[in-house]
Amino acid sequence: MDIKKISTTKAPAAIGPYSQAVAVGDFVFCSGQIPINPATGLIVEGTAAEQAKQCFENIKAVLEEAGTDITKVIKATVFLKDMADFVPVNEVYAEAFKESEVLPARSAVQVAKLPKDVKVEIEVIAVK
Repeated sequence: MDIKKISTTKAPAAIGPYSQAVAVGDFVFCSGQIPINPATGLIVEGTAAEQAKQCFENIKAVLEEAGTDITKVIKATVFLKDMADFVPVNEVYAEAFKESEVLPARSAVQVAKLPKDVKVEIEVIAVK
């Protein structure tokens, strides 16, 4: 089975030894996206909800490069620095998937720390 690296300048470059996403057959496995603005390379400051919006913009760019889109996401994982941010991040999440016929399966967990000390990180798996 063919494995293809997915990379775009419309999303932040990997900050470690990993790919933005990997396509295998009809599946696209996206690495976790944190709220880095790819144009500036800086973390989007603000609330967890504001940061989640940037995470989704980055995810959409990676999915587009892979030949798919947010409506084809089948699994999402949301990592939160503080579970108290669940409701506002969930509102951003719902908006991101508003055009999906079938909402993705999801996990949302609180973690002790995220890269660059951000408030949220989101990873997804999509189909083409």
